[in-house]
Order: sequence, then structure tokens, then C-alpha cells
Amino acid sequence: MSTPLSSTPLSTTSLSPSDRAERWHEAVSHAFVPMAVNLLEKVPSPGRIVGHRLGPVRISRVQAGPQVVARGRRMIADSDPSSLILTLQERGTALKEQDGRETLVRPGEFSLTDTSRVFRKRIDEEFVFTSFLFPRAELDIRETDLRALTATTFSGTEGSAALVATYLSRMAQEAEGLDEALGRRAAATALDLLAMLIDDRGGRARPQDSRTDASLERVKDHILRNLRDPDLSPSSIAEANFMSVRFLHKLFQREGVTVGGWIRTQRLERCGRDLLRPVAGEVGVAGIARRWGFANSSHFSRAFRAAYGMSPRDWQIGDRSA
Repeated sequence: MSTPLSSTPLSTTSLSPSDRAERWHEAVSHAFVPMAVNLLEKVPSPGRIVGHRLGPVRISRVQAGPQVVARGRRMIADSDPSSLILTLQERGTALKEQDGRETLVRPGEFSLTDTSRVFRKRIDEEFVFTSFLFPRAELDIRETDLRALTATTFSGTEGSAALVATYLSRMAQEAEGLDEALGRRAAATALDLLAMLIDDRGGRARPQDSRTDASLERVKDHILRNLRDPDLSPSSIAEANFMSVRFLHKLFQREGVTVGGWIRTQRLERCGRDLLRPVAGEVGVAGIARRWGFANSSHFSRAFRAAYGMSPRDWQIGDRSA
């Protein structure tokens, strides 16, 4: 079984050209799965791989010269459980072959590879890409849907594919600075998005998907832990949870509420409780409002009246059973 990736770059720059091929083959097989590697230059260019692990997801940024990589039946039989590799192409064009199809993957596009089946990839120029290796067991998707999407090209600028590409690019950029807990949460969201993409391309919506529900619960937990922050906003929530603002809004739309509306309701409920406690006499209505993230007292009073049909002061002294 492959050992976990660290953030320490693996490079063949310091090796002699004659030693680079063997070392690069080892590096590629370690970062991904066992593969045959054929370097296409007489004098192999240096190669470099920087890897990170976030929960079950392994991220590798690869920079190297022209080559062909392939995975045959014998390697598959001898390997660990299957994985899915999503590759974001940044420089150079790759020709990928799997399941009887072939496709060109250009910069700004991405593709999927199933390591449990034979595949081949050829790049005839210097290249840079970032790959994400997902354990197949972590993905709640149909095998037929996956088989229909290997060796196809996804545009990183349109629809659900753009959402996936944007999130994964950002996750890769931030990976080194994430602690274990946050890394696992980021990886879980990545798995959610990838499953959503595959379902979307297969014509299947996933409105009650358990992974999407889990993403919403993680977001709600983040909001409640930061409810007192007056600067809490959809953009800051999305950034902290490594998702787009658009995806964040879609999570709450499933429950028929807006992000801002859900935050306001949570704040008002807590203000309502505190207004009935002794602390209200010490800090006043305005102090209670500030405690729960309302920066403007007038805005708080209007919101409270709209929600409860009375002013915060009347709430303190009035009959709320009427």
C-alpha cells in the first residue's frame, strides 16, 4: 500500500539524465498507482511532484516533460482497491484513452480516470497538471455512470464542471495550510461535488443525497460557531468551507431558505432568549443585539419586530402568549 504523501516536493532535477527515468517511474507510481512510464525525450527533462493528503483524498501537482503513462491488467490485479483520478490540466495537452474512448484534455479542462481498468495517457510537450486521487469506495455513484465519463473532457468554465474545477483548484492551493480536521471536511465537500457532477452528467438529480446533507450540516455548524461575528457573510462562510458562494446558496435553497435568512433566524432566537435573562438588565437591548452579531440596533429592532410581531423591549415585558 502506498505511504501517505507529504508536502515535501519530489524532484529529479538533481539526478543525471540517465537516472531520471527510473526515479520518475517510482515517483509516478508512488503518487498515484503503479503505472508504466515511457519518457519521450532522448535526454529526459527534470520532473517534479508536490503531494498533499486531505483525509482520503491525495493531491499531486505534477510538472514534467513529454511522456506516456499506461496501466495494464497485470498492474491492476496486483494493486490496492480502485481509485478515481481527476486531473486538472494547467499546461500542455494530454491524449487520454480508456473504455474504448479517447479524448484531448487541454489547459483549463479536466478528465476522469478509473484505476481499476486499463488506461493510457500521452503528452507530447512539457506539462503541468494537478490530480486528485479519490478512493472509489468513498464515492456513492453508479458504476455505469462512471464508465460513461472516463476519457471524456470536462470544461472548467461551464455548469457543474466549473463548480468542481473551481473548488478543487482552491482546495489544492490551500492544502498545505489545512489542519487534519479541516482537511477532512474539505475532502468530504470535494467528494460531494464530484458525486454531484457524475450524477448531473448521468441525468440524475441528487436532491436528498446524504453527502449533500452532510455538507449542509458542516456549514450550519460553522455558522453557529461564528454567529457572534458581525462580519459573517455568505462569502466568508463559503471561503471557510472551501466551496463557491453559488454552491452554498444551493445547499440552503434545498430547505427553502436563504443563507442570510437562516443566520438572521438563529441570531434572533438567541437574542430572544437572552432578553428574558438577567444579563439583559446588565447590557441592555443593544448589547444583546451586538452579542449575537447585529451591528446596527435599528436593523435588529426591525428584524425582531418582523419575526415576533413586537419590539425587543415589549418582548421583555409583554405577554408573548397572545
